[in-house]
Amino acid sequence: MGKIIAVANQKGGVGKTTTCVNLAASLAATKRKVLLIDLDPQGNATMGSGVDKYGVEHTAYELLVEEKSFDEIVVKNTIGKYDLIAGNGDVTAAEIKLMEFYAREIRLRNALAPIKDQYDYIFIDCPPSLNMLTVNAMSAADSVLVPMQCEYYALEGLTALIDTISKLATMVNPGLTIEGILRTMYDPRNRLSNDVSDQLKQHFGDKVYRTVIPRNIRLAEAPSFGAPAMYYDKTSAGAKAYLALAGEIIRRAEQTSIKQA
Repeated sequence: MGKIIAVANQKGGVGKTTTCVNLAASLAATKRKVLLIDLDPQGNATMGSGVDKYGVEHTAYELLVEEKSFDEIVVKNTIGKYDLIAGNGDVTAAEIKLMEFYAREIRLRNALAPIKDQYDYIFIDCPPSLNMLTVNAMSAADSVLVPMQCEYYALEGLTALIDTISKLATMVNPGLTIEGILRTMYDPRNRLSNDVSDQLKQHFGDKVYRTVIPRNIRLAEAPSFGAPAMYYDKTSAGAKAYLALAGEIIRRAEQTSIKQA
């Protein structure tokens, strides 16, 4: 059975899209079947996957609003080896249109239900705000992966996000949990980074991934070439880090399956 993971943080610039694109490619490289949904109107995950957001025929708008069949909308990504539901400015219109619908907060959940088992992992790249798109993502998700920088304001924002996840779990998605907290743009030479990292491990324990994503120029460059880092420069520290994260996620899933057996 597939797992739906919303990648979210109300703070912008923490590496949500970078994580979605590179984690999707890394898991696809391990022969897992992966779908990436770009629910951010900026369409950065779409462009970072090597797909022109201005040229795509269908986007998440059709999935949320027009209820077109999944096969009509999905893009087979030949670069990252994962499937994609693209996003662009049309997704902003979807947020407005959703307000007209009954049960608008579960439109994405209902749309994904028929195809969930076709994939091992479905990642949803959320916009950096708590709007109806993010609510739909978290209503559809089994868990939330939270990328964050190890700095004071990010730690403060994490508290607000955890509260939001808790409220949504109470109201619309009782099974929603925190998949993990990912430290991004990490610089071990920075004392603040180390202090915040220690606080995260103290408060959240094994919810904090052992893998850290370093500050890496190749990760920053890769989107402009329309490719995940592992296809842009597989020897880069960033590409290796996301492959390591994929391995950690797989091991966690296997351990959970053993415990539940």
